[in-house]
Amino acid sequence: MKKNPGFFLGAYDENRLVGTVIASYDYRRGWINRLAVDPKYRREGVAQELIAAAEEALRKKGARIICAHVEDYNVASLSLFKKCGYLEHHDVVYVSKRDTDEV
Repeated sequence: MKKNPGFFLGAYDENRLVGTVIASYDYRRGWINRLAVDPKYRREGVAQELIAAAEEALRKKGARIICAHVEDYNVASLSLFKKCGYLEHHDVVYVSKRDTDEV
């Protein structure tokens, strides 16, 4: 957080945090991570503003490709990112290593 404070963004209604996003940059791609908006504030453009702010912060660091991981069943998030100009790719395979089946 000290190195890239601009990657930790919040949206506020007066003093109330109503949305947040965390960005990261691996010197190849910028990533939009952990986007969340209070259900009472959804469909009001908060997520789009957070995405735009994250993109701006990432571009300032040098990112020319900006990505996000969205699970295929999360139709609302997929729709949101498409609305913001993102393309869905089917040529990437997600892999993970889990210590147990319970995680």
